[in-house]
Amino acid sequence: THSRPKCTQCIHTMSPPSLPLALLALLACFSPAASLTVAVTGATGNVGRAAVQRLVADGDCARILLRHEVSSGSAVPPAADADSSAVASYLVGLPGVEAVRGDINDPASLRDLLVGCDAVIAAHGARRTRKLSDFWRDPTHDPAHAKNVNYEGMKSLLAAAAGSGTCKRVVRITGKGETPWSFFSILLNGLGGMAKAWNYEGERLMRACSVDYTIVRPGVMSARAELPPSSLALADNGGDLKVTPIPPGAIADLCVDCLRTPNAARATLTAMRSAEPGAGSGSWGQLLAGVRPDRRAFRSDLLEAHQTAVRVGGTALALAGLD
Repeated sequence: THSRPKCTQCIHTMSPPSLPLALLALLACFSPAASLTVAVTGATGNVGRAAVQRLVADGDCARILLRHEVSSGSAVPPAADADSSAVASYLVGLPGVEAVRGDINDPASLRDLLVGCDAVIAAHGARRTRKLSDFWRDPTHDPAHAKNVNYEGMKSLLAAAAGSGTCKRVVRITGKGETPWSFFSILLNGLGGMAKAWNYEGERLMRACSVDYTIVRPGVMSARAELPPSSLALADNGGDLKVTPIPPGAIADLCVDCLRTPNAARATLTAMRSAEPGAGSGSWGQLLAGVRPDRRAFRSDLLEAHQTAVRVGGTALALAGLD
């Protein structure tokens, strides 16, 4: 067994186990909480960095997965468009943040990452776009391919979580992936190496895992997106909401809030900005108090459906271009 890394920034308290889960979720917003040690993948991305900053602000500890060594921490917050090296240098200088060198494709480094962690926020995602060589070479041999990042990487991360003995929750950011024939699904899958399809397959792994999960399906994340007051919208059970722009920081806050929300365990949450400004909630905490675990069967045949949709859609676009 591994010893737990010490995080002494918060006073540990214990919630009474007899209280209803919804009440516990509300109390978590107003009472001191036990400090957590949380692993974060994709920590240098927009959501990941915001999640780490929020954890630090809450007095928690963060163990972040980095592909390269960072020599020293920078005290200057990076610009929104800063490269990953600048973001990593800043994050490791924050109190309670520890870097672990590794990669989502390296199972051994994931086991190291999760040593003593209470939870993990999986904010990584495939960024590889389709290449011309994909037509004559199997693209899944590329470690950056969506199958390896969004599916195989999640398989390794879940195995590390289950074997850690301490990790009780995996929070994963994915996206709406149950509509393979929609225009945007065909476009994103076609250009991004089936990223949406493999994200959904990663979700299926989570639902079959013994470790509790929370899946977050956000709207279109954009640093330029505005978030008016009382404009948060959330649907559990993978419910459908109108797709809207939402700031990455808001999704990071939701991921962190889920960690201390017992009834968000084994839940698939769709998170958007409300369609009309001011028509939603002012905090994720209020919305999380009412969520329930997944209670429907999620489709198991969508990978083939995504692949067929891309083939048909690509053919249609090619034929349209000949007219």
